[in-house]
Amino acid sequence: MVETKLDLKPGMTVRVYQKIKDLNSKGEEKERVQYFEGIIIARKHRQEIGATITVRKLSEGVYVEKIFPLNLPTITKIEIKKQAKVRRAKLYYLRDSYKKKLKEKIVKS
Repeated sequence: MVETKLDLKPGMTVRVYQKIKDLNSKGEEKERVQYFEGIIIARKHRQEIGATITVRKLSEGVYVEKIFPLNLPTITKIEIKKQAKVRRAKLYYLRDSYKKKLKEKIVKS
């Protein structure tokens, strides 16, 4: 399910697809699409050109956060996987070893 970039909210579990340029052993440049899946903990500068989302995921026992500018030309699409019920605009409390699980809403795909 592909959503517009204005519909992204904190608490959503999203998959952000981004084009990556790699160099192989011969020095040739190849382009591939890589995704980063995690929960949105912040959305900043709502309607502006410099709007960003902060996505957080658990990768091999370590939490990783990545900030994506929404108008980045290398972002091909953003898929929404789940929607959690949250009552805050910024979910920074998830950084501080928050033990409870967020309540999920069902997203139709």
